[in-house]
Amino acid sequence: MRDKVVLLGVEIDNVMKDEALAIFDEIIKSRVPSLVVTPNVDHIMNIQKDAEFREIYKKASLVLTDGVPLMWASRFLGTPIKEKIAGSDVFHDICRVGAKKGYRIFLMGGREGAAERTVEIMRERHPSIQIVGHYSPPVGFEDDEREMKKIENMLAAAKPDVLFLGLGSPKQEKFYTMYSVRFGIPVTMGIGITFEYVSGMVKRAPVWMQKAGLEWLYRLIKEPKRLWKRYLINDPGFFWLVLKQKIFAK
Repeated sequence: MRDKVVLLGVEIDNVMKDEALAIFDEIIKSRVPSLVVTPNVDHIMNIQKDAEFREIYKKASLVLTDGVPLMWASRFLGTPIKEKIAGSDVFHDICRVGAKKGYRIFLMGGREGAAERTVEIMRERHPSIQIVGHYSPPVGFEDDEREMKKIENMLAAAKPDVLFLGLGSPKQEKFYTMYSVRFGIPVTMGIGITFEYVSGMVKRAPVWMQKAGLEWLYRLIKEPKRLWKRYLINDPGFFWLVLKQKIFAK
């Protein structure tokens, strides 16, 4: 039985990265379609008001901590999370491990050209990696029957063990829920903007800002028009809700 930390109604697996990678391997071997999620403050806040998203999280096979503020909150609540395991970092780990173990990997999403360039970079770093396909669907693809059929055919032909979705949250998680049984892929994981980071289209925050819990500030400075509402309106309420959990848990 895995150790769990409950944060604002979300059960987070309290594991170290090596444990998480071992669980990945177990899921792939089981061949049972499973979802891996990496909650951050934005995910946690959206879960409070989106019942569908909340149910998706409850059914996820692995829930990893993607955000230093979640680490702070867990310590404040007296149930410290062992390690931050960001989706963007796990992507690199799975590619590295997958190259050795023969995982079949498919990349879907990201801005035009991001997934394609990511494939090139991963193949340069890990010559034995099996990336069996990539595709960046157009905006609104999920409502287009022809696009969905095209994606279905791609995935059926590729037969991946791991599907990385760079569609943004909660779209990527809801996509999994709608089509996971049809595709039958052992592991699906949403990784947001990771393809843009790897390809160099978007620069990731310096490591010191990541460790200090300031990656959100770096992203806000870089893309204020797109992210101001998320970071300045939606997410600050997280700390108030954590305080309420602390008070009412007594």
